[in-house]
Amino acid sequence: MPRIVEIREVTKPISSPIRNAYIDFSKMTSSLVAVITDVIRDGKPVVGYGFNSNGRYGQGGLIRERFADRITGADPQTLLDEASDNISPEKVWAAMMTNEKPGGHGERSVAVGTIDMAVWDAVAKIAGKPLFRLLAERAGREANPKVFVYAAGGYYYPGKDNSALRQEMRGYLNRGYNVVKMKIGGASVDDDASRIEAVLEEIGSQAQLAVDANGRFDLETAIAYAKMLRQFPLFWYEEAGDPLDYQLQAALAEFYPGAMATGENLFSMQDARNLIRHGGMRSDRDWLQFDCALSYGLVEYLRTLDMLKAHGWSPSRCIPHGGHQMSLNIAAGLGLGGNESYPDLFQPYGGFPDGVKVEDGHIMMPDIPGIGFEGKSDLIREMHALAA
Repeated sequence: MPRIVEIREVTKPISSPIRNAYIDFSKMTSSLVAVITDVIRDGKPVVGYGFNSNGRYGQGGLIRERFADRITGADPQTLLDEASDNISPEKVWAAMMTNEKPGGHGERSVAVGTIDMAVWDAVAKIAGKPLFRLLAERAGREANPKVFVYAAGGYYYPGKDNSALRQEMRGYLNRGYNVVKMKIGGASVDDDASRIEAVLEEIGSQAQLAVDANGRFDLETAIAYAKMLRQFPLFWYEEAGDPLDYQLQAALAEFYPGAMATGENLFSMQDARNLIRHGGMRSDRDWLQFDCALSYGLVEYLRTLDMLKAHGWSPSRCIPHGGHQMSLNIAAGLGLGGNESYPDLFQPYGGFPDGVKVEDGHIMMPDIPGIGFEGKSDLIREMHALAA
């Protein structure tokens, strides 16, 4: 009977002098978690690892004071999936959420999502399979190891002019990306128009450009940007206003006929459902960016996918935020539209296993048991240090 014997957390800095339209990242942190089991492989305990995505701070207090103890203090028998003789992520999730009221998700969704990632990593390792293949088997579908990825960057940075922005985007193209993303909303609409024009001139027909306002705009400003942006052939216009202002999002569709994207700051199936019900999102062109590492984990993300299906949305319209390997596995295993990538930022947590290259905007998932962290040498060193 596999058992979780210990959960460890350490809060790590992922600071950077960059900023978007809303925040700078000079004090940004992330929680790194190790879920240690009593299952032995190659003479060592199986350990699952997880961390939270950038943009939300580390959750060490919540993890240590509430959620970890609920798992390690539970009867191990109640956390088992009897059909597979493995740990059940769903039952672990239920144990974590014991005595938690619905609604008001706040930071707890990040704490739970971080542990949930580590649990899934452990479960796939115990099964001896890459997580994406395990997810495909559970869903009764074919895994597709080829995953679309785009390069997220274009942040505001001290002294960064349009020539430096162009050089950054050219670097992404040289590494195989064919969709790149830049920030807007941290300057005037005219300055941002100039920045967009510079990037489009640089990438030409080799790639498409997405823009991201990080929720900065009120309705008037969001519309002003929409009118400016619709002259450009953009991949999407992302998160114009507050993520919970569904009326603003719906109103934008009247002024912006191109693709829009949002959802990275919605942290539950219920919030995602409200976006679909009230946000005016269009299933034929818009994109959904829910990030399991910030929104109660894959257990909750599976509920979100079921909700989307009930509302006529394909999982292929989901391209998660976060740039981490967990979402890559979900994309490959469950047929999402792809995943965000940060080629130069938030390391060692972002990116791909060593040797994985981007070709024509896609990567091929390696067959590494679990999420695949062991294939990324700089990241697994941090993880092993926590579990040692």
